[in-house]
This record gives sequence, structure tokens and C-alpha cells, in this order.
Amino acid sequence: MKIIRIETFLVAPRWLFCRVETDSGIVGWGEPVLEGRARTVRTAVEELAPLLIGRDPLRVEDLWQVMTKATFYRGGGILSSAVAGIDQALWDIAGKARGVPVHELFGGPVRDRVRFYSWVGGDEPAEIADHVSAQIEAGASAVKMNAIGRKRAIATNAELDAVLARAEEARSVLGPDRDFALDFHGRMSVIDSRRLLPRLAPLAPMFVEEPVVPELTHLLPQLTELGVPIATGERLYGRHEFLPALTAGISVAQPDISHAGGISEVRRIASMADVWGAQLAPHCPLGPIALASSLQVAFSTSNFLIQEISAGIHYNTGADLLDYLVDTSVFQPVDGCIARLTGPGLGIEIDEAAVRAADKAGFDWAGPVWRDDDGAFTEW
Repeated sequence: MKIIRIETFLVAPRWLFCRVETDSGIVGWGEPVLEGRARTVRTAVEELAPLLIGRDPLRVEDLWQVMTKATFYRGGGILSSAVAGIDQALWDIAGKARGVPVHELFGGPVRDRVRFYSWVGGDEPAEIADHVSAQIEAGASAVKMNAIGRKRAIATNAELDAVLARAEEARSVLGPDRDFALDFHGRMSVIDSRRLLPRLAPLAPMFVEEPVVPELTHLLPQLTELGVPIATGERLYGRHEFLPALTAGISVAQPDISHAGGISEVRRIASMADVWGAQLAPHCPLGPIALASSLQVAFSTSNFLIQEISAGIHYNTGADLLDYLVDTSVFQPVDGCIARLTGPGLGIEIDEAAVRAADKAGFDWAGPVWRDDDGAFTEW
């Protein structure tokens, strides 16, 4: 079996899909995308294609090594995302060629269902109680929300009080048996985090995500002993970048399977996290291929915690998680969980006609540029 064609598709709301075709007729799908840089990643996939055409797709590990190292200049979000989507497609082919779901190739399942959390609120969250209630009614047992919107370099008491009030509101709706997480999107300083996290501890958030930007990973030891689990990883692109975060004492590693080298590398990150006693919670505000790939890892990973899904997220305008699937029931929630995918490969069937139609329409998505009251740039 040989790879004969690699195609990419820009599909709303902000995703890039990859189709890898073989001479046997087996097709694999992946999702190589870095939000806001989809076209750049598309070019990177095209640049990697000559390394793959004519090669055996079942040599997944060898092809991963070639893609990540043969270009001499290594790493970074663009290359890692391009590799990630191709890697997902190769594993999809590997499972389909053997007639089994991908997780069966990793020693079989360690669980029969995967717990997930849904997003509530937007970039500057409001009306949290109503949003949390809606997700509970939709079948979620856990939610995540942006903890804070745009803020000053050193937060005011009012800004920190507002974070605490939102967390208290979420906890009051969820009760003691459901969970919430707070995403800070790197918008906090170390000192603001030290002021706020001890106040959040009594509310028992499942984790707080990315309190500081990844460039400040070396400062995380100042935060990991404040009584609240720290999660990070959506902007870390491989196991070497996760090592400082793990040694800093994070509780939850959050690699994104469409950014951090795909299924192959996320499995290695999960194993490394296990050495440090950290749990895996794959980041995934993306499409159905990224979600299916994340789930294949979750079903075969013992230190898995919870899975993010994008259904209804505030970025999904013009299309949503299920819009490119032939059978949407594969992601049907039951008691806050998704049942084990049993179909071959990634366990989903992509509606190719819908994908090709969406690619013709394209999209124009970019992250917002935020500025402080004085006009200076501030973290989004």
C-alpha cells in the first residue's frame, strides 16, 4: 500500500482538514490546524507531501520521524500542526487497514467511555448561570469557562472579585457532584495568580488552565502549591516543551492533538506526564477529526482525566462539531460521557461532499487583537 495523494480543505468555522489517499482505496482523515494560521499550516502540509507520496502509510512512526526531522529546522506551532494532522490520517489508515479502531493498536481500551466537558460563556464571560444550566441539560457533567476578559497588567481588586464571583456562580449551579474549570488564557500575571488562586481553592475547580503565558513556564512552581490544580499545554508543541511544565508540578497536561504532533506525540506526552503524576486532558476546541483522534488516545491512556469538546463553543459560527459527519451518533453524550468508538480507524465517517463544498466557501477567522484602556496591546 502506498500514499498517492494528500489534499487539504479549509472548512468553517476555522478548521483545516487533511485527506490522505492510498492506492488501495483506503483514505485517512486528519485535522492539521493552528487556529488563525490555517492557511500557513496548509502550506506546510503541501511542503511535507513529497516526503510521503509513494511511501507505505503503515510505517507511521518512521514517517513521523521523517516529517519532524528531515526538514532540519524543527518544532514550532506550524510544523507541529501540519505533522499532527497527517499523523492522525496515517493512524486512521492503519486502523482501517486492519479493521479495528486506533486504540486497539495501542494495546486495547482501558475504559469504555470518556468523560467530557463543554464550554460556557465567551471571551469575556457573562450570564454564566444560564450557560452552565444549558450545558447540564445538554448532557455535560463538567464545564469550562474563560475566567477573565481583558485586564490590566496588574489586576484591580474588582477584576479579581469578578473572577471569584463567576466561579461561585458556576459552583452554585453545578452543585458538589459536577465540575468546572477556569481558563485564564495566559492573561494573568504571576502575582495576580498568587493573589487569586488561594481564594478559588475552597470552590474546588477541577483545574485552572494556563494562568500565565507559556513563555513563563519556568515561574509555574510559584503557582502549583497554592491549592488549585494547574493545567497547561495548548501552546506547547511536543514532549520536550512539556518537560519544564511537568517538572514545575502541573497537575494536568493539555496537549492539543492538532498542534502537538498528532496521536503519536500526544501518546508520548501522556506517558511522560504519568511519570510526573500528572493527568491528561487533551485540549480540543476544534472539529470532529481532532476530537475523534483525542478520544482514541483517551480510550487507551490510563492517566486520562477528561476531554474537551467544541460543540456550541463561541467560536463555532457557520458550522459546528457535527456538521461534517455522516453519522453524528458517535459523539452522542450519555451521563456526561462519550461511549467508546468501535468503528475502524478514528471511528468516524467524514461527509466528503460537505467538506469539499465548505472548502469552496472558505472562511476568514482570526483571533481578536485586544488593547488596554491606554491603547497598549493586552493578552487575548
